[in-house]
Amino acid sequence: MKKLFLAFGLFWIAATMLWAQSDPIENTIQGQFTAFQSRDIGAAFDFASPSIQQKFIGPKQFGTMVERGFPMVWNSGEIRFLEQREIAGITWQKVLVQDAAGRLHMLAYQMINQDGAWKINGVQILPSPDVGA
Repeated sequence: MKKLFLAFGLFWIAATMLWAQSDPIENTIQGQFTAFQSRDIGAAFDFASPSIQQKFIGPKQFGTMVERGFPMVWNSGEIRFLEQREIAGITWQKVLVQDAAGRLHMLAYQMINQDGAWKINGVQILPSPDVGA
């Protein structure tokens, strides 16, 4: 019986840790990165807010913009989620992205909640993080 309680306790701790790491904003951004990595531009376009989608004729034009304007997103390496905060009622998620050449880029994702689902409403390239020598 003691082993059963121990196993249940370990399961509960693991499940709680996984649940705590499952942030819907991070999941949205990660989903778009995954879609770009597999070149599923339609899926990547679905993560964009309606206002972003309206700025482009469709997924193909959106993909072209990302490929040219955000090459670190188009061909990303490792990504790391940093702080998330609300500024003047707008939710921002900072993301550190390593590009295909190994360079680091800091991005700020503007997020909106659209009918219970988080959507990406814009991305800003921030000054590169300082890396000590």
